[in-house]
Amino acid sequence: MNTQLPILESRNAGAHSGAAGKVAPDLTLDPRTYGRALSCVHCGLCLPACPTYTETGHEGDSPRGRIQLMRGLADGAISLTPTVQEHLDLCLDCRACETACPSGVVYHELIEETRMRFAHTQRAGMQSRLMRALFFQLLTRPFRLKLALLPARLLQKLGIYALLRRSGVFGILPAGLAKMEQMLPGNGQLWPRALPEITPPPNRARPSMTIGFLPGCVGGVMFSEVNRKAVELLAAGGAEVVVPARQTCCGAIHHHNGDHDSAMSRARRNIDAFIPVGGKQCDLIVTAIAGCGAMLREYDVLLRDDAEYAARAKVFASRVRDVSEALIQLPLPEPRFSVNATATYHDACHLAHAQKVTAAPRKLLARVPGLKLVALPESDMCCGAAGTYNLTQPEMATKLADRKLRHIASTRAAMCITGNVGCAMHIQSRAHAAGQTLRVMHPVEILHRGIFGGDAAESD
Repeated sequence: MNTQLPILESRNAGAHSGAAGKVAPDLTLDPRTYGRALSCVHCGLCLPACPTYTETGHEGDSPRGRIQLMRGLADGAISLTPTVQEHLDLCLDCRACETACPSGVVYHELIEETRMRFAHTQRAGMQSRLMRALFFQLLTRPFRLKLALLPARLLQKLGIYALLRRSGVFGILPAGLAKMEQMLPGNGQLWPRALPEITPPPNRARPSMTIGFLPGCVGGVMFSEVNRKAVELLAAGGAEVVVPARQTCCGAIHHHNGDHDSAMSRARRNIDAFIPVGGKQCDLIVTAIAGCGAMLREYDVLLRDDAEYAARAKVFASRVRDVSEALIQLPLPEPRFSVNATATYHDACHLAHAQKVTAAPRKLLARVPGLKLVALPESDMCCGAAGTYNLTQPEMATKLADRKLRHIASTRAAMCITGNVGCAMHIQSRAHAAGQTLRVMHPVEILHRGIFGGDAAESD
């Protein structure tokens, strides 16, 4: 059913230019952000690109419908009812609508600021407070996350954890926590080691550039081997790779969950770590995690009103690269080892839509002998991971993952390659739950196998 929302005309058209009128002050948007909403011409080209709209068929779950809701809230034309908030909360912030939009609407700024406004005006329930504590106090703090995972890792090594899963004991967990448990990779290290602070090029060669590497919080703990291989590849291409000790969480989880102050604090700290005033600066700032990379590229917008950091934030954002982009720039050794596998490639939203990176990973994979890459239908449609979305909206996240798995199955590929750890965990866990045999890997793992050898892929 396609339920059309009426176009909400502002009852206070001059509210954002200083004219008289009643506007709910707690939901008033920054005029620059509000202008994004005015750019929407309601053409509907975003509808087939929106994952939630394609699932529900409801206009309130589409980008243009949500823009009308957000305008209505900002203008005081509507109030924040549970139904309105449900439509806004269901948005993945995947930014596929921005790719489809002919008018250049920067939708993500609208949804992120709106969420920040109502996050500060509402009293959170017990479950919401628990999830925010998990996000801010655990997932974004690698030491705490490693400590929290240690019992589960020990049980995995002893073979007990798999028995507990089969027993159904985790079924008593709330939906969000059950989803978090389901996504835990089954072969992680007991205590992942930190990356070396400096990794020089091999054979003491003179570095062609200095690359600053951000491992990420969840990525640095759950996928530490991907980060290690990424650093080895960057160094093999002639770069000196530095992992500044002062760096911190990119701030994405805070930013997307309404805590902009914490996100800005982390942005300043990372700017100081990677491009210090009066110190050695990084030529490029690289990460192997699409979600982190998208956030790092937003530092110039996040800190645009910070007199001390605005100019440096622009410099920082201009130097951010996904690992695939950086590797394309470097003179890598030619892959000599075959990876005899048929695979398909899933475009992570925060890589394809937020960073506009789609060609580089495919070009790298095309260099690997033996690898057959099969096109994936709807390759850039969100899989439902979307940062912490799969924990806060597990029902929709599961539907989207199952849709993705059906398309993967149609390719007959036994391997799915994707450049984001959140996508990897979400797709892999749903495949396991559905009994579908599938191996999900990062492009870095495949390229590393092609250059250095090792068991990064199984033969068909």
